[in-house]
Amino acid sequence: MAQKKSDPNYKIIAENRRARYDYAIEDDLECGIMLTGSEVKSLRIGQSNIAESYAAVEEGELWLVNSYIAPYDRAMFGHEPRARRKLLVSKKEMAGLWKSTQREGMTLVPLVMYFNHRGMAKIKIGVAKGKKNHDKRATEAKRDWGRQKQRLLKEHH
Repeated sequence: MAQKKSDPNYKIIAENRRARYDYAIEDDLECGIMLTGSEVKSLRIGQSNIAESYAAVEEGELWLVNSYIAPYDRAMFGHEPRARRKLLVSKKEMAGLWKSTQREGMTLVPLVMYFNHRGMAKIKIGVAKGKKNHDKRATEAKRDWGRQKQRLLKEHH
């Protein structure tokens, strides 16, 4: 089989690494983001953070709240770094997200922001349930045991 070439347009902009530690992610969904020109330019040079952000369904629309996109200094018209940004999903997906947040008590956590193969800015949202401290300790213990197991197997061979 032919090796698939690495896509030059695909690029991870920002990643929320703590999300999988703090939350049990049950489902994920790719969303588009409405951005201004200066925001896209800032993302292209990789100046953003989604670590403290979350998504919320309000009045039939999905919003990314508290994400940070650094101001682009060469822009004629700047942007607000911590502005609420509208996320683009289908009506069917929106209904499912509303149901999971309102009825089932789930949280919408941004996992990763990236440029897809067409160069469009996308964000992957995780439908998650918050972990308790004992769940976090169990996850940490499992990860440590995996590392230790790999080390033992490596030494054995």
